[in-house]
Amino acid sequence: MKSNKGKGLLGLLAILICIGVFGYFGYDTMDDIKLGLDLSGGVSITYQTVKDNPTSEEMSDTIYKMQQRVQNYSTEAEVYQEGNNRINIDIPGESDANAVLRDLGKPGSLIFMDQNGETILTGDQVASAQPGIDEKNGQTEYVVSLTFTEEGAATFAEATANNIGNIIFIIYDEEVKSAPVVQTAITDGACVITGMQSYEEAENLAATIRIGSLSLELEVLRSNVVGAKLGEEAISTSLKAAVIGFAIVVIFMIAVYLIPGLASALALALYVGLVLILLAAFEVTLTLPGIAGIILSIGMAVDANVIIFTRIKEEIGVGKTVHSAIKTGFAKALSAIIDGNVTTLIAAAVLFWRGSGTVKGFASTLAIGILLSMFTALFVTKGALYALYWAGFQDAKFYGIRKNIKTVDFLSKRKLCFIISAVLMVAGWIFMGVNAAGGSGALNYGIEFKGGTSTNVTFNENLSIEDISSKVVPIVEQVTGDPEVQTQKVEGTNEVIFKTKTLSVDQREALDKALEENFGVDSSMTTAESISGAVSKEMKEDAVVAVVIATICMLIYIWFRFKDIRFAASAVAALVHDVLVVLTFYAAARWSVGSTFIACMLTIVGYSINATIVIFDRIRENLRLKNNKESLADVVNISITQTFTRSINTSLTTFIMVLVLFIMGVSSIREFALPLMTGIVCGTYSSVCITGALWYVMTTWKKKENK
Repeated sequence: MKSNKGKGLLGLLAILICIGVFGYFGYDTMDDIKLGLDLSGGVSITYQTVKDNPTSEEMSDTIYKMQQRVQNYSTEAEVYQEGNNRINIDIPGESDANAVLRDLGKPGSLIFMDQNGETILTGDQVASAQPGIDEKNGQTEYVVSLTFTEEGAATFAEATANNIGNIIFIIYDEEVKSAPVVQTAITDGACVITGMQSYEEAENLAATIRIGSLSLELEVLRSNVVGAKLGEEAISTSLKAAVIGFAIVVIFMIAVYLIPGLASALALALYVGLVLILLAAFEVTLTLPGIAGIILSIGMAVDANVIIFTRIKEEIGVGKTVHSAIKTGFAKALSAIIDGNVTTLIAAAVLFWRGSGTVKGFASTLAIGILLSMFTALFVTKGALYALYWAGFQDAKFYGIRKNIKTVDFLSKRKLCFIISAVLMVAGWIFMGVNAAGGSGALNYGIEFKGGTSTNVTFNENLSIEDISSKVVPIVEQVTGDPEVQTQKVEGTNEVIFKTKTLSVDQREALDKALEENFGVDSSMTTAESISGAVSKEMKEDAVVAVVIATICMLIYIWFRFKDIRFAASAVAALVHDVLVVLTFYAAARWSVGSTFIACMLTIVGYSINATIVIFDRIRENLRLKNNKESLADVVNISITQTFTRSINTSLTTFIMVLVLFIMGVSSIREFALPLMTGIVCGTYSSVCITGALWYVMTTWKKKENK
């Protein structure tokens, strides 16, 4: 016994040392974590097209390709149109605009030229350029693979047929970047450039060709230092809110689950340190959507612990010893934890692969959080629990006992629940229709979606970012009625750019007057331009395609794991339900649909699918244990009842964290916190009242059809 107690104390000491070490390094690496524009600001560059009157198609194509290029700096980089011939690029976490400009070079200035100096191909006829490695006869060769547009393929085929044995020069920004020799006529619209000495050289050439192959040639108009949307004080307040929320969750877990709750607190503390270290190590750019991904992963980490602890209580309730209950509890909880996390991880992988911008940033933090939450729940919590057990906490009273509880007949209310859900979903479309008919738009789209007005103001002195945020922005917000004003400071000048919702002529004049009265600004030097949304049409399409593919992949995985497509169909139906109900909230409350909207919806999808799988896992288990006296309805009701406490406790802990952020955070934090709270409540409701009922209806309907 003394030996075991010593082993337990040593185990606890080891865990505490790990928490201390990783906590210290996590805290120490916080300054190394890349923060997005909304958290720390960055660099903004404005390009102007060389062509005087570019078409909307040319601008759209150039913006999309530029978006793909600048994501090498950050997944959260934004590209959007200003006026009719300007393109803005906002890159978070960067502070040296000149370095970025040197790296980007001159977009759209790529040409292919023959030995006679004749241009045979222009950059816009190149569809893609990718670096690669070619293994031949044990030799490694570094290459760049090019594909051409339909027009470019035909032109290049003719040019290569006429230049076999000759050099074709690839010229970017008036400098020869590559001079490959034509070996044969290339007629299939693709070619490979060889001769690179390293993969890095191939990668640089491919990047140069991609940036030079834009539809339009661009020239730099100005470069700015961007002010953070939140500001230092707001970040500090949000961090305090996160700490308070985390502390409340820890206290709640210990109060409800006693010794297991203490074990989960230790695991969660280690989890936080590891998350900070990995965010810095993988150079993930952290923004508000990224924070949403972390909140979801923390919720899933708590959920895994709740599932385990509920199982342990049940095992003790049927008479098992504490040690045996711990072992069995982890074993029985394993399938639900793995299925829930793997399903969400599949979604995160697809979103990172197919998404862009906000979606990619959300997917990065979510994937890191999921992997860590699984590790801490299955290994750290388990180790801490055994260490506490051997240290002397062996009495069942320290773990709680859950005996058989009265089964609630949830299915008897299924028709009422279906009606309530249908009304809530239809109401959203009605609200959007009424809003659109009233001329205010179906949803209250923010500047990121529908664009707005960019106002360039020249002050009499060189104001700091802090002065602009504390003194000028409040006045701009008051005059424009826009609580989400964004600021940029033009480097080396007294100019400041304010991005707001679209302003009328009267509002522009009122803003000019207010700035003149308060800061002595010469209104004749103030200019205003319309800007497009940073969330482009292509980015929206990318997000939709990513979500559709992710949903299909989740459906296939659930079908494979549960051997019943009705489980998968019910889960997907619940996802659609939750998204539509939250959309109703956005429409009815006229809540701002900004940069966090997509991430908020994705968080709700991830949260909902996890809660659903926990219930389905119980149904699957209880179907195997079903006796002849129990009906299918009994199995569903028993399963929902058994997981009901888990559903409430997990939702409550996640809700608490988001609620504290909403109460203490600034407007940008509240923008995604309130819809997220709505989604948490809705996800809990759908998992308890809708998913099991849907599966039951599908199953019994099939049996009736067979009769």
